Amino acid sequence: MASSSGTKPDSGPKRSLSRGMTRMATRVVDFPTEGDDTLDSKDVPSCLASIAPIFRVANEIEKDNPRVAYLCRFHGFEKAHTMDPTSSGRGVRQFKTQILHRLEKEEKETKHQLANSDPKEIMMYYHQFYEKNIRDGEYTKKPEEMARICQIATVLYDVLKTVVPIAQIDKKTQKIAQDVKRKREQYVNYNILPLYNVGVKPAIMELPEIRVALLALQNVNNLPMPKMHFQPTNPDDKSSMPTERIKPVNDILDWLAAIFGFQKGNVANQREHLLLLLANIDVRRRRSLENYTELNSATVQLLMEKFFKNYRSWYNYLHCKTNLRFPEGSQRQQLELIYIALYLLIWGEASNVRFMPECLCYIFHNMANEVYGILNSNVHHVSGETYQTAARDEESFLNDVITPIYQVVYKEAKRNKMGKASHSSWRNYDDLNEYFWSDKCFKLGWPMDPKADFFRHSDGTQPANERTNQPTGGGRKPKTNFVEVRTFLHLYRSFDRMWIFFILALQAMIIIAWSPSGSVTSIFDADVFRSVLSIFMTYAFLNLLQATLDIVLSLNAWKSLKFTQILRYLLKFAVAVVWAVVLPIGYSSSTQNPTGLLKFFSSWTRDWRSQSFYSYAVAIYMVPNILAVMLFFLPPLRRHIERSNWRIVTLLMWWAQPKLYVGRGMHEDVFSLLKYTLFWIMLLISKLAFSYYVEILPLVAPTKLIMDMPITNYQWHEFFPNATHNIGVVIAIWTPIVLVYFMDAQIWYAIFSTLFGGIRGAFSHLGEIRTLGMLRSRFNNVPTAFSDRLMPSSENRDTKKKKHLDEELVRKNIANFSQVWNEFINSMRMEDLISNRDRDLLLVPYSSNDVSVVQWPPFLLASKIPIALDMAKDFPGKSDDDLFEKIKIDDYMYSAVIECYETLRDIIYNLLEDNADKMIVDQICSEVDISIHEQRFLSTFRMSGLPLLSEKLEKFLKLLLAEDENAENSLRQIINVLQDIMEIITQDVMLHGDEIIQAAHSVEGDGKKDQRFQKIKIFLAQNSTWREKVVRLHLLLTVKESAINVPQNLDARRRITFFANSLFMNMPNAPKVRDMLSFSVLTPYYKEDVLYSDDELNKENEDGISILFYLQKIYPDEWTNFLDRINEHKNEYSEKDKSELIRQWVSYRGQTLSRTVRGMMYYRKALDLQCVLETAGDDGVCGGYPQILSEKDEIDFLGRAQALADLKFTYVVSCQIYGEQKNSTESRDKSCYINILKMMLTYHSLRVAYIDTREGPVNNGKPQKIYFSVLVKGGDKWDEEIYRIKLPGPPTVIGEGKPENQNHAIIFTRGEALQTIDMNQDNYFEEAFKMRNVLEEFRKPRRGMRFPTILGLREHIFTGSVSSLAWFMSNQETSFVTIGQRILANPLRVRFHYGHPDIFDRLFHITRGGISKASKVINLSEDIFSGYNSVLRGGFITHHEYIQVGKGRDVGMNQISLFEAKVANGNGEQTLSRDVYRLGRRFDFYRMLSFYFTTVGFYFSSMVTVLTVYVFLYGRLYMVMSGLESEILDSPAIHQTKAFEEALATQSVFQLGLLLVLPMVMEIGLEKGFRTALGDFIIMQLQLASVFFTFQLGTKAHYYGRTILHGGSKYRATGRGFVVFHAKFADNYRLYSRSHFVKGLELLILLIVYGVYGNSYRSSNLYFFITFSMWFLVASWLFAPFIFNPSSFDWQKTVDDWTDWKRWMGNRGGIGISPDKSWESWWDEEQEHLKHTIIRGRILEIMLACRFFIYQYGIIYHLDIARYSRTILPYALSWVVLVTVLLVLKMVSMGRRRFGTDFQLMFRILKALLFLGFMSVMTVLFVVCGLTISDLFAAILAFLPTGWAILLIGQVCRPLLKRVGIWESIKELGRAYDYIMGIVVFAPVAILSWFPFVLEFQTRLLFNQAFSRGLQISMILSGRKDKTTASK
Repeated sequence: MASSSGTKPDSGPKRSLSRGMTRMATRVVDFPTEGDDTLDSKDVPSCLASIAPIFRVANEIEKDNPRVAYLCRFHGFEKAHTMDPTSSGRGVRQFKTQILHRLEKEEKETKHQLANSDPKEIMMYYHQFYEKNIRDGEYTKKPEEMARICQIATVLYDVLKTVVPIAQIDKKTQKIAQDVKRKREQYVNYNILPLYNVGVKPAIMELPEIRVALLALQNVNNLPMPKMHFQPTNPDDKSSMPTERIKPVNDILDWLAAIFGFQKGNVANQREHLLLLLANIDVRRRRSLENYTELNSATVQLLMEKFFKNYRSWYNYLHCKTNLRFPEGSQRQQLELIYIALYLLIWGEASNVRFMPECLCYIFHNMANEVYGILNSNVHHVSGETYQTAARDEESFLNDVITPIYQVVYKEAKRNKMGKASHSSWRNYDDLNEYFWSDKCFKLGWPMDPKADFFRHSDGTQPANERTNQPTGGGRKPKTNFVEVRTFLHLYRSFDRMWIFFILALQAMIIIAWSPSGSVTSIFDADVFRSVLSIFMTYAFLNLLQATLDIVLSLNAWKSLKFTQILRYLLKFAVAVVWAVVLPIGYSSSTQNPTGLLKFFSSWTRDWRSQSFYSYAVAIYMVPNILAVMLFFLPPLRRHIERSNWRIVTLLMWWAQPKLYVGRGMHEDVFSLLKYTLFWIMLLISKLAFSYYVEILPLVAPTKLIMDMPITNYQWHEFFPNATHNIGVVIAIWTPIVLVYFMDAQIWYAIFSTLFGGIRGAFSHLGEIRTLGMLRSRFNNVPTAFSDRLMPSSENRDTKKKKHLDEELVRKNIANFSQVWNEFINSMRMEDLISNRDRDLLLVPYSSNDVSVVQWPPFLLASKIPIALDMAKDFPGKSDDDLFEKIKIDDYMYSAVIECYETLRDIIYNLLEDNADKMIVDQICSEVDISIHEQRFLSTFRMSGLPLLSEKLEKFLKLLLAEDENAENSLRQIINVLQDIMEIITQDVMLHGDEIIQAAHSVEGDGKKDQRFQKIKIFLAQNSTWREKVVRLHLLLTVKESAINVPQNLDARRRITFFANSLFMNMPNAPKVRDMLSFSVLTPYYKEDVLYSDDELNKENEDGISILFYLQKIYPDEWTNFLDRINEHKNEYSEKDKSELIRQWVSYRGQTLSRTVRGMMYYRKALDLQCVLETAGDDGVCGGYPQILSEKDEIDFLGRAQALADLKFTYVVSCQIYGEQKNSTESRDKSCYINILKMMLTYHSLRVAYIDTREGPVNNGKPQKIYFSVLVKGGDKWDEEIYRIKLPGPPTVIGEGKPENQNHAIIFTRGEALQTIDMNQDNYFEEAFKMRNVLEEFRKPRRGMRFPTILGLREHIFTGSVSSLAWFMSNQETSFVTIGQRILANPLRVRFHYGHPDIFDRLFHITRGGISKASKVINLSEDIFSGYNSVLRGGFITHHEYIQVGKGRDVGMNQISLFEAKVANGNGEQTLSRDVYRLGRRFDFYRMLSFYFTTVGFYFSSMVTVLTVYVFLYGRLYMVMSGLESEILDSPAIHQTKAFEEALATQSVFQLGLLLVLPMVMEIGLEKGFRTALGDFIIMQLQLASVFFTFQLGTKAHYYGRTILHGGSKYRATGRGFVVFHAKFADNYRLYSRSHFVKGLELLILLIVYGVYGNSYRSSNLYFFITFSMWFLVASWLFAPFIFNPSSFDWQKTVDDWTDWKRWMGNRGGIGISPDKSWESWWDEEQEHLKHTIIRGRILEIMLACRFFIYQYGIIYHLDIARYSRTILPYALSWVVLVTVLLVLKMVSMGRRRFGTDFQLMFRILKALLFLGFMSVMTVLFVVCGLTISDLFAAILAFLPTGWAILLIGQVCRPLLKRVGIWESIKELGRAYDYIMGIVVFAPVAILSWFPFVLEFQTRLLFNQAFSRGLQISMILSGRKDKTTASK
């Protein structure tokens, strides 16, 4: 059969290579299942991808004809051997071997079915297949099915040609093959629009908007057709010349592709993209669909405006002429479409260059010029030749334009060394894009010159496998316009106006407070005012600092700057220097000419010549500021000036504003400006008043006393004994106060934002319906509000308001409402949030036509009938009016009574078969109606019989609903009960009931009374509509008060109340589906969980807990509902199906991709329902949704509705490594692939984009990889490829992963809006229904005719119920996405994009760089940069809270800390970025303040909060150790003051994390009630929320500070699983050692030293509060990881943790040893940031480490052995002791290594000698020198910090120490310190683990929320599972 190499020589006829399919399935198997290990489930190797369709076809026809399937596989095997004869490709040999074994088996087993030979068999099967499936298939089959069938037929013919000799293929077969080929070209796999299908046209192609858009694109009249050149067939024939042929084109995009060489996949993708855009925009501009024959010209012009607004801004900025030219006589619309299509084709193929929008403008500018030249036969301005229309190769544009630019980006990205290199050493996306902000870009030429400066490699090297046309030389290219230097000075440079304001205000307040009176009014005193005027000198110096920073921090970009920009920097610096000299001179001269404030202003007008030089200088100096203030109040003028490109305006603005493409004219309208100005004026007044009266003024008097106090008695060796005014003490006291002063504005912002956010939320109607009671009270208004808000209406709104009381309108509203409400309720039932009973109680009948009153859901009518019965039975009065009035007081009771009566009448009447029986019922009902009308009801009927009647009715209805197998028995029981009912009515209730019965008997002439009501229509019980009536009536009669609490599930309650509340909030009116904006949803996915596998569900952790068991306990009611659902009789699920449903149930409660996809597909479901409702019209709606489908032709009806939905919605999941997962042999990757494939098959609107990698041709001996962006959709059983676009290189290695992943997939999105959804989000049906309302916000103009570019949406955090930590994070995140973003959007106008469910104006952003930024490291927080970019480019961002999207958050302590670290890293990088710099400089003053305090300022304030603690304690340490404190405290005035403590108290509030709770309390109070908010606040404090927030404060401060100093930012995968496990001590130590434990222990030592040696204000309550807050901080930082770690205090786990930690500490590191395996590897990784930091960072680190030397210096002089010596000698001797100890330890260590094995005796003697020497020295010290025991403990406190300082300095100087050879000693010193720290931290945990109650307390603390919902957490953590529950 085959040789060992995998082939069989000379077997059968020679077979030719078959033609590859243009569209192929990317998988060779039938629909796979996990665990399927058969041959057909194996992947075809990627290098043999072209043969995958052959094996797929073999699988497809296997059951039909096994022999032909065998021939297909044999053909595939031969092709595989032909493609790779040596089996050198990856996985090829194994693949061929498997195929070979199967072929050998099938050759024997398969038999012929149609003929007796293989050639005849396959030919006859081919004919049969054609006749059966293809010949008439185009008229009966869908396009998708035809595409698949034609694929199969194409492969069959290829196989046929290899089996059947060419001569034996008859004409019929050839004719069939030609027909298949023709249809194969027509039925390609498509995305949304099947453009070239014939036969049965899908409904979407029949839409008039699609037809006219297609006609417009197909207008290629008057276009010069491209010519294809063919070389002569015989090269030796000199007479044969190249031939030309016109290349046929179908539309404008084909024409452009032929001219410029765009890829087919790109053309097809953008063709559909443009068609959908044109169709959606055009249909909105039409009032009627009649005479819809051509595209509206205004549509194309609007699209032109959207696409080319940025291009117009670009060419105007560069003062060049536009190439959007329209010659006279040309078809303008055709040319406009050509320009739009050209831009889309450029954008669609640009790959990573899409992040460079102005680069795309440059490319378009030149290509549009070529288009114009071709259309007008112009001459090229460079070459002098006429523009040619020759067709180019398909990849010409990619190779000639995109790839050279990509190579520049790629090589620059390689120089960042995976994000570790300094930002200033390489050019990121922004640098390269900003090259095109200068007219230098035109030097590139067109076609681009590969030797141009832009393409010069910075590294000067040429890789062997790169393109040869790249330049090879050149020095490092400079940065463009901005340099991201790692320094905190960026904060001053970006926000200089804020710092100047605060510094000048501080100076002025100190001067005023220093005055004799200390009153604010003292400013009117001449001397005080003169002193206050000195702030202008400070202003001059601060401006000088700013000018200096501008120069220093931008030096690396000077080579790229224009001369005018450099000149501006230098002149600014020179002017700043001049003013810094002139103003001090002027001020010194003004002291000779004193003046007061009043005199100053009055004399200014009378005698200006007498003014001092300083006054004139200040006046001149302030002229620019005065002009700026004037322009501040005229934002429209300022906006116009800044955006102007006139050269004269640019010249005038040159000094005030550097010329920059972005950030011009970012000014709000006057009203918005006044709002946020008022906000900040109020805040600043409060802040400054508090700072003056609490922080500054009380401290002035003690400071004066201290400065005047002579101190000479120092308790250490004072280096500066002659320093005047005790300056050291003053600095120690004032520095913390100054830090608090600069930080406490953040506190005031938290307070004011909470107040304003709460007020605005209240005005937005938030929380008006927050409980079920509130819902019931307003439910009667909900249908009307629903129709007003969520249903489109063509009627005038005013007219509609007048008809609110019209009954027909009410019924219409309820009919509309019931469709959506019931779908909403059913969706919650399918999600198992509610039970079947809850669903029945919540459903609203689809139609109210059967009864005369409104039919409300039964949960509103709970117990109304029983109460009404009791009321009637016991009613004492005789008047009908009294009873009816009493009933009518409650509208719901009245409705229930009427409905109950009328429904019972209809049920019994329809059930009866005998006409006489019906007559009795008619007469009874007639009597009821007449008696009510004549007001004699109570006198005609006995109310006492109603309870008995009610009981019988309940029994009757229950029998009707029962499903009894014995039909006769059931019928007999129903008849008996019915007879009882009628007897009760006629005998017990009616006074004259006998007369009715007798009348009926007399009509029939039969006196047998017992034969009445014997015949009934029992078959009615099978009618669903009739059965629904019975169910509802039964509920009305039986439901008691318990239904008031329906639903029980808290999440269901939240969703229902929020949905109802949102209907009364302000939102745009809903348009018709056809008129709504089209939109896409994009979700990036890497390798997170898709759907949990059975193994993952049942895998037990160390405590014996599985995920499934855990969730059963967390969500017991939902698990019960789920079991009820899958065990229903109508759902007969197999065990396999049940297992799959359980996997889904668990996955839908985690943070999985399947949950996200299910949620986002609710958009499609909501759209389908909206389309059905609109298509059906009012009459159909009133009939009920199910009846709609039965009344019309269901297929056509749904087809039209789905076509509209397809037109409006697209969902793309960017599964970056889907291709790798397909080909992977790893079980997890394979599982992810299968689950994604299943989702595509389940949701037909779902599309998956991925990056495919193929092996290309070998270049220089190395195989090259080729990369593609691929879009696939679900087919019949596998995925089908739709588009494939080749990329210039690997797209995701250049920048950050997530934005690169989004960028590659964004070309496959559609529509005018784009919602970005992370894969840990969820959505809900009822919220999806509001999407068209939200999209209308884009069309809703704001003041100044501004339209939003990003719509912010609120989120619901669905992970809050897992644990107390999850609850804390949920509340914190909820407050941010609600009240936080509410105040950011309005009034502050500084809301940006935070990466969640925001909706982008898609066309705005794809022309301006995309929906995120991707430069490595600097754009780590990629999402917020898209917000920055949007605002800088003139965008407008809003926030809306009437719709919400679900969001998952991290739920474990370590997960949360990693997330906080990632965000802090991102904010550190933002601080250095050009975006923050430009926003800080270009915003007006108050908006700049908002921007600062809501972004990087919050993290800087967090760091300052921690720094304040350090400065306070080190200042006190200095005062205590030097003896200054004891000297100063002898003064009674000093002793009694509390000023210092009062000032620090504000910082302590922030330090405790209490301010983070303020917005939470306000938002919870707003939405749930303030009593609930207060209760939640108390519970949070009892659960140690303050400990948690204080701990996270340390996380923010550590990572933010380290990022700015040293870098090291990186994406930190937090994991999104269920945290039900115990984190080991070693894990916690690795994660928190340097960020928290080291700092906590340092503060602990500070507090101990201060407590031991200090003598501060022991009687001050504020002092105790401050020190308590510091002790609280220390305790939080040291022990929070263990408090919030499950089972931390379990003794057995404590023992295991200690063993594991010791093993980790002792393990040796090395190459390949991960940090979690060895302390050495971890220690090296912890210093990674120091390896790549710059010299400035190293120096600063050494300087910071020197603070630890103060302990030794101070404590030594307080030892008893020092004998009160104040010389330097004790300190020098202490160093001798320290060095001696270190040398002895080094000797012992060396001795252990050298002598420990071979000379053990000598080593023991050495240790003995050292011990004896140590004891002798200690004896001498104790006896002779006076050493005491306390000295020993003090020495430990002295030397431990010193050793740590030596260790830190050694780490910084690592390269030097390695050369010297003492690095190993430093490492061992580090190990020793980590041992000590580990023991200190671990000891309290171990001690507490002895007490079992501590573990119980911790469990209750962590899982209190779960306890309140019935969670048996003690059982979970101990592993004792309920077997019964688990078995379910």
